[in-house]
Amino acid sequence: MPRLLAPRMRALEPLALALLGALQTLAFVHTQAWGLPLLALALLVWRLDHAPSVRRAAWLGWCFGCAWLCAGTWWLFISMYRYGHLPAPLAAAAVLALAATLSLYLAAAAAVYRRGRRGDAWDALRFAACWLLAELARGVLFTGFPWVASGYAQVDGPLAALAPWVGVYGIGAVLALVAALLARAAAPGLLRVGAPALGAGLLGLAALLGPGQHTRPGQTLSVQLLQPNVAQDEKFAADRLPATLAWVGERLLASRADLVVAPETAVPLLPTDLAALAPGYWQMLRERFASGPQAALIGVPLGDFAHGYTNSAAGLSQAPEYRYDKQHLVPFGEFIPAGFRWFTELMHIPLGDFTRGRPAAPSFVLQGGERAAPNICYEDLFGEELARRFADPAVAPTLFVNLSNIGWFGHTIAIDQHLAISRLRALEFQLPVVRATNTGATAAIDHRGRVEARLRPFTAGVLEARVQGRHGRTPYARWAAAFGLWPLLGVGLLGLAAGTWRAQPHARAP
Repeated sequence: MPRLLAPRMRALEPLALALLGALQTLAFVHTQAWGLPLLALALLVWRLDHAPSVRRAAWLGWCFGCAWLCAGTWWLFISMYRYGHLPAPLAAAAVLALAATLSLYLAAAAAVYRRGRRGDAWDALRFAACWLLAELARGVLFTGFPWVASGYAQVDGPLAALAPWVGVYGIGAVLALVAALLARAAAPGLLRVGAPALGAGLLGLAALLGPGQHTRPGQTLSVQLLQPNVAQDEKFAADRLPATLAWVGERLLASRADLVVAPETAVPLLPTDLAALAPGYWQMLRERFASGPQAALIGVPLGDFAHGYTNSAAGLSQAPEYRYDKQHLVPFGEFIPAGFRWFTELMHIPLGDFTRGRPAAPSFVLQGGERAAPNICYEDLFGEELARRFADPAVAPTLFVNLSNIGWFGHTIAIDQHLAISRLRALEFQLPVVRATNTGATAAIDHRGRVEARLRPFTAGVLEARVQGRHGRTPYARWAAAFGLWPLLGVGLLGLAAGTWRAQPHARAP
């Protein structure tokens, strides 16, 4: 009977691992379920340990990763189908193709791990190194796509204490190490007890030591964050634009907060088009904030045909007008990768080919000396790029301001996923993060990653909050500002080499 069941179980194994990969996505939305990815990874390692070949291990790793990415990013279908007007089969195929391609990194990691596996305690280090290298590859190569990187699911778990030290990828590596140690519960001898105990000890130690205190309090600011709640298919509609401009303009003019923020493309027109539709609109806003201590950050596209267009945030205050241009653009949505113009021409998305802003842009200096560092939508996934702004501590940011429009993705998990990403940025840099979004999640997050105030998604409103700027730099901000992600790449390669070298005297496990 067991022999008859074995082929059936072998056929179901990839499906089971795909289900595990998909289910762990819940922890990226309901972050209190931080233990779910830990369990899923431990079971993945257990099955990789028993894979009969390197090829089989790669297949299992790919199934796990592909289902994970499909479940975590399925909402891309909405932007392409509902708003880009792609045929549903083509939009679904595009999401699957993206997940399938990016899962090749995890397939390669699983193959390398299985090839070097020796059946000893060093296997855990080897797996953590492979996992780290796979996540770095997905987050960096071809402009990077680090959405649902494993560390984001730990924002409410004990490993969050590591954020100001090693960042989201470091958290993911330790998560993989702990999972691999827990998977040793199925190993023979002392490994059955000792390795899982060590893994549990690492979790407890992280929680016990805590993140430390690396920044100090600055000035407390009153902020107002606008959430216009304009449906994406109405955002550029001629009959809707006057109402949108009026709503945003009225609330900017009425604000008495130290800083008021309107989200990404809250003013959805280029300056020339805005002047034609609403003469004097921008000048009115300029004069309003030039005459008092308040300041505003407003999402607006800027530029012209000759110099290119940018997805920007304009800062209005008593100082000369400030401008931040988005630097890390979204492939297909904001720039067209080489060879894919045919694909973008199938969609009907306005303003789809922007020019990049300069890296390490200066902050927007507010009254009292606090320095607000804007980033636009997708950019806050790249903590290593935000870290460049901390190279000079004298002008380093004291708070982050994210201007987003997640309206492209409808009523989906993308909103809560993006909130968790911003919370982890707050933990990495121990700075507050305020988010002004079109449809959600508009929120104020303190330097400990806690959501202090939040508007209900898909409602029009203004969130009022008080935010305390923070001065100083975390260890992560220091080393990432100087070296980017190279230290983590080195750690991954050294971990892989050390695990392999230490295991050489042992016989290869079957």
